[in-house]
Amino acid sequence: MTRTLTLGHSPDPDDAFMFYALAKDKLDTGDLRFQHVLADIETLNRRAMRGALDITAVSLHAYAYVRDKYALLCSGASIGDNYGPMVVAREEIPIDRLPQVKIAVPGTMTTAFLVLNLAIGRFDYEVMPFDAIPEAVASGRVPAGLLIHEGQLTYEKHGLALCLELGQWWYETTGGLPLPLGVNAVRRDLGEELIGRVARVLRESIQYSLAHRREAVAYALGFGRGLDHQLADRFVGMYVNDFTVDYGPRGRRAVEELLSRAFAAGLIREEVRVEYARER
Repeated sequence: MTRTLTLGHSPDPDDAFMFYALAKDKLDTGDLRFQHVLADIETLNRRAMRGALDITAVSLHAYAYVRDKYALLCSGASIGDNYGPMVVAREEIPIDRLPQVKIAVPGTMTTAFLVLNLAIGRFDYEVMPFDAIPEAVASGRVPAGLLIHEGQLTYEKHGLALCLELGQWWYETTGGLPLPLGVNAVRRDLGEELIGRVARVLRESIQYSLAHRREAVAYALGFGRGLDHQLADRFVGMYVNDFTVDYGPRGRRAVEELLSRAFAAGLIREEVRVEYARER
């Protein structure tokens, strides 16, 4: 008998690269099968609030609100090492003026939104789909926008200027920590044995793609809006790397520091004790 598990992730090059081996049956997963559910990260965050998916990508920000239902997997994280989401505008706006303008954001549960609150304090915002933000800023609909995903590499094509690079801000503020953004989580009620198998298979999928980079990037390119092969490869390299295989001590410190600072600033309701799923 086979066991089918729902696997939620974004339709983006880094996630597509990460799960290439599962999507194309490159691994022996035993009796496990995976039904891929593609949605933008804010939609996945909201679904996780209901425990709707067995395994899902979520923002680290959202994990603070779903940890009763989900445990973190040790693999699958998108972590920016001195780079990350960006605030852009038609003309550069100094960081001290950003709280005075409306900023388009890709969702209030995204980690990018959380970190921007840490960087500039409270600000006026408008939520819109992440891929609509560059054009909304370029057209003047909103004065500034918070970019995630491939917008970090393509914003100049829209004639936009960089105002704040949150990954760099975080790196400098924390004395050199990377910025954890998206994470993979598994539903606790699957039980330890099944969770352990899921953890192993997902790590193996990431390792397969890293070992077969050319074919995995070619697959991921089909999910890259406005990216050519070179940019898709660069974007994948930014967010699928050694941290993605396993956080490691530095990545785990970064997770703890971000959640601790968010609680201290009153941006999340409770202190978060992170639990990582163990492989079997």
